[in-house]
Amino acid sequence: MWVHHREAFSMYKRMPSRDHTNVVDVEENEADLQNRIDMETTNPSWKLSFPHVLVATISSFLFGYHLGVVNEPLESISLDLGFNGNTIAEGLVVSTCLGGALIGSLFSGWIADEIGRRRSFQLCALPMIIGASISATTSNLMGMLLGRFLVGTGMGLGPPVAALYVTEVSPPSVRGTYGGFIQIATCLGIMGALLIGIPVKVIVGWWRICFWVSTIPAAILALAMFFCAESPSWLYKRGRSADAEVAFEKLLGVSHVKSSMAELSKLDRGDDTDSVKLGELLYGRHFRVVFIGSTLFALQQLSGINAVFYFSSTVFKSAGVPSGVANIFVGIVNLSGSVVAMLLMDKLGRKMLLQWSFFGMAVSMGLQVAASSSYISQHSGALYLSVGGMLLFVLTFALGAGPVPGLLLPEIFSSRIRAKAMAVCMSVHWVVNFFVGLLFLRLLEQLGPGLLYSMCATFCLMAVVFVKRNVMETKGKSLQEIEIALLPQEY
Repeated sequence: MWVHHREAFSMYKRMPSRDHTNVVDVEENEADLQNRIDMETTNPSWKLSFPHVLVATISSFLFGYHLGVVNEPLESISLDLGFNGNTIAEGLVVSTCLGGALIGSLFSGWIADEIGRRRSFQLCALPMIIGASISATTSNLMGMLLGRFLVGTGMGLGPPVAALYVTEVSPPSVRGTYGGFIQIATCLGIMGALLIGIPVKVIVGWWRICFWVSTIPAAILALAMFFCAESPSWLYKRGRSADAEVAFEKLLGVSHVKSSMAELSKLDRGDDTDSVKLGELLYGRHFRVVFIGSTLFALQQLSGINAVFYFSSTVFKSAGVPSGVANIFVGIVNLSGSVVAMLLMDKLGRKMLLQWSFFGMAVSMGLQVAASSSYISQHSGALYLSVGGMLLFVLTFALGAGPVPGLLLPEIFSSRIRAKAMAVCMSVHWVVNFFVGLLFLRLLEQLGPGLLYSMCATFCLMAVVFVKRNVMETKGKSLQEIEIALLPQEY
């Protein structure tokens, strides 16, 4: 009898208690829950969204390429098409593209909202392919102008859609870095056009090849977009929540889908189906943020960046540097500044980069003013001061004033107005750009470089004050957090 009791007791000792089992289960559940929370609160991997952003920036590469594609070959084009020496015709070849870009940017918001971001990219590639093909095969001026106009409409549509898409598909932790890719792609496009244009003086009809080459990246953009994710924000706005979840899974990973969808649903989307009227943007409840965006783009152009680009070859020529080498110098400095801006965007923040960039541009313009003054211009150092000031201006522009507005504006616009507000701001950009290009040489002749550069420096200082008073920092914040923060100011 004692033996049986002893065996039963030993078996009882070997059995785990029910309380002990429950404690283990609770600990395991807590550990699993903590792991899931950690996965959701850690930043999503940049590797998933990177290919989608890379494809989108092809549109920015094309934008830069078509800005620079006629610079070197313009003389050969005018000879072959029979308008050599006609400065009005030569000017039209350049400016017709800007006219097309204005029209493309005006309609970009409505197109992006109606057909989505992916199809907008494909639509912008279409006139670029057709227009470049017409320009490459034409035998007269009218054909060239038609081709340039069509390309311009694609150029106007591409940049605002790229800014929207990159902002909406990027994780908050790397959104600034990804925004920097847009400016880098534009710089690479400009440099690519300059490099491809080098043989134009040697090989007859090479300018036609310059146009044909641009159809390759445009075709890649149109095809690659079939495999890219649509903007989750746009899908959710259209009532396609299931598709938005699939897009988030592609862009951020499975563990971040629920938290990202929760962020989207934080805001009341009841009025998202209503169309945004132009009056709301120009004098309604959203006027303030649209005013900030439009003013930033206007100050960016009034700072004199295009004036510096137009005048750079003349400054370098007076220093004994050929225009081709000068363009490469400016291109390298622009690209270097853009790379540094990309690395600093998510560390220092958008506002700080903008302020110091505009301040640096004002100082650079001060050097240009000093170089053009009658006292210093008599010394040999004036030329080096002018070249150094110009390169410093391009560098400081690329560090902030160039890349930041295109990234910052889609961040501060609420999802309901984002596409259309970007269209309005980009249209302001193109209008100011057009008039600066049109009036710069005349103002230079009538006012002289000293006074003109002083005006540009004043606009740069005005921009520093404007940014300090009106621009909010968006570094590391989700789009929904930014939208909530701006609600009291919008309503």
